[in-house]
Amino acid sequence: MTTATKSTRDRLEANPGSETWALLQELVLSQRPRWMEVIREHDLIPPHWIALQTLEEPKPMGEVAKQLACDNSNVTWITDRLEERGLVTRTPAPHDRRVRLLVLTPKGRRLREDISRRLAEPPAAIAELAADEQRRLRDILKRVVDRLRSESA
Repeated sequence: MTTATKSTRDRLEANPGSETWALLQELVLSQRPRWMEVIREHDLIPPHWIALQTLEEPKPMGEVAKQLACDNSNVTWITDRLEERGLVTRTPAPHDRRVRLLVLTPKGRRLREDISRRLAEPPAAIAELAADEQRRLRDILKRVVDRLRSESA
């Protein structure tokens, strides 16, 4: 172990919040290959999947661009690919016909539900925890996510 790694680890252990956040990041990043495998099975790339996830309700393309942290022209390219596959449609916004809304099609909704269901299968490291440990972990993470949602609303 290098000195920098040891000092980072010592600093994290001294701050439980930072250590928790670092562990969550490690957990999520460890699952990236599985995540990529699942979306690639459906001939998607990450921006396609993220766009599909944002479309619970029709959404202006500009808002999707903000959620993807990309330029509007990139959302046009992403939308073109999704529309070609029948996963989304573009419709004029009722309040302003210049604004285009992205709408998830029934086919897009089914695909999103299928991928979401597969990605919701926990990795072995979680699945092998005792049921009460899984519930405690879920409850804590749910409180964190609920708080994040209320702060962004």
